Amino acid sequence: MGTKKHKQQAFKSFNTGVLTISTSRNLSEDISGMWLVKELKKEGHTLAFHDLVPDDKEIISCKIKDIDRLYKPDIILITGGTGISSTDITIEAVKPFFDKELTGFSSIFAYLSFKQIDSAAILSRACAGIMGKTVIFCMPGSLKACKLAARELIFPEAGHILKHIND
Repeated sequence: MGTKKHKQQAFKSFNTGVLTISTSRNLSEDISGMWLVKELKKEGHTLAFHDLVPDDKEIISCKIKDIDRLYKPDIILITGGTGISSTDITIEAVKPFFDKELTGFSSIFAYLSFKQIDSAAILSRACAGIMGKTVIFCMPGSLKACKLAARELIFPEAGHILKHIND
């Protein structure tokens, strides 16, 4: 079956949530997270949660476990902590939960970022993977990066990915 046929059978709406990783902002200052929440609702998806935790590997890991147990989301959108500074530990905290990594997300996001911000795109470690029946996307914290990832990659493919992991 071709991609076009698969996409016709893709999930049209899903249970999702937004998790922001930051020690410098609080939830009311979470511009990227609030944009994602607004767009998810606009797209007709159910928002299970929107939360913020500090850049702490153990706290992030515990939060992922709690989210899975409490909400059973189809998709978790994580923003922040994907850079290369010593406090950017989102990837180290989240990747151990992946049963499968969606390596194409990282590659294509880097390419799209390169087209916008030139060689600085190599500083991002954005990634995505599958944890059980949940898809997790880790994006940079900037609003511009979240918009790029969501509009160009996540929203167009999320339902398609969910169809595959639920078959």
